[in-house]
Amino acid sequence: MDPHGGCPHADNARLLARSAVAEVVLPGGVPGVAVLGHEALKEFLSRPDVAKGAAHFAALTEGRIPDGWPLRTFATVQGMTTADGDDHRRLRSLVSGAFSPRRVEALRPRVASLTGELLDDLAAAAQAHGGVADLRAHFALPLPMGVICELLGVDPAHQGRLHGLSNQIVSTSLGPAEVLAANQEMAAVLGDLAAARYEQPGDDLISALIAAREEDGDRLDGQELIGTLLLVIVAGHETTLNLITNAVRALCAHRDQLRLLRSGEADWPAAVEETLRWDSPVSFFPFRYPTRDITLAGTRIPRGTPVLAGYSAAGRDPAAHGPGADLFDITRPARHLSLGHGAHFCLGAGLARMEAAIALEGLFTRFPDLDLAVPESALVRQPSFVGNSVRELPVRPTG
Repeated sequence: MDPHGGCPHADNARLLARSAVAEVVLPGGVPGVAVLGHEALKEFLSRPDVAKGAAHFAALTEGRIPDGWPLRTFATVQGMTTADGDDHRRLRSLVSGAFSPRRVEALRPRVASLTGELLDDLAAAAQAHGGVADLRAHFALPLPMGVICELLGVDPAHQGRLHGLSNQIVSTSLGPAEVLAANQEMAAVLGDLAAARYEQPGDDLISALIAAREEDGDRLDGQELIGTLLLVIVAGHETTLNLITNAVRALCAHRDQLRLLRSGEADWPAAVEETLRWDSPVSFFPFRYPTRDITLAGTRIPRGTPVLAGYSAAGRDPAAHGPGADLFDITRPARHLSLGHGAHFCLGAGLARMEAAIALEGLFTRFPDLDLAVPESALVRQPSFVGNSVRELPVRPTG
């Protein structure tokens, strides 16, 4: 796997032409497997003999993974993404209330209001810079980050720092010292935020997590609290940031699809679903581990192997989506795995979908002629094979 990322689709197509499952080499020479095919991935994400806990990662338990390994946090952070069985159900239940359909719908007016404010900011930024502004920095990032910080009760002043650290954590190209520093700083920041809520609880998710108890009196311990906050912040904004960015890129490149949306022949949620399939905001997500030797799509995967979920590959798998899998078509039936499947299905899926749909409708209503200010080929990709998007998105917001 190229630690510097890049557009995954050509490599995905090449690998899928050979098999739905591929043996890969992770950074540091660690052997692993990537599941690429839609049906193979759906089966893999549902198998009871596949675990998320780091105790099942053979190379880690045998001491062959150094502290500064760029993907170590994905394996070792204590929270829902590395928990199985009863532990996973306990941790998920403590957070799920904040992302229930009712709570998400109650956020709709705030998302719409924040969208309007950020569109003003985007217009002002463009006016100050010759008609061009970075949509990612001025719109796609502050919308989900602002919503997540409001949910958590985090002062807006922390947003830039949290995003910067989050971006480093999902990067797969940092050196060991940078990896350790980013994780230590993030843990310290989250620890300070939690300590403030211990002293002065509020009407926010951090306070609720601290106070939360199940019927048997169980609660999050300190490491689980930090791990859960890390998950909510990183997944809660990075995924939606990439989703909005990728959708704008897709619609600017496919004006016929944009016309369907503006004429009412298709709706904005359909554009969100097609973006999730066609250009998933997460390309390869670490990790799951077989608890015994298994065979998937004809490929043997030894027990304890770190396995990547290949969401971007599955989204364009011709076996699942037909010969037109590479075409961006918002009228096709929604069918993808980009928000997960099974017990670990993305807890914030409803919020991400709502934010993206409101953002896209607001953006192209306010700026119907919005277009990229540079060719697609000039956009620089994120330095990660986990996140799938570009670093900046210069646009001309006109109309």
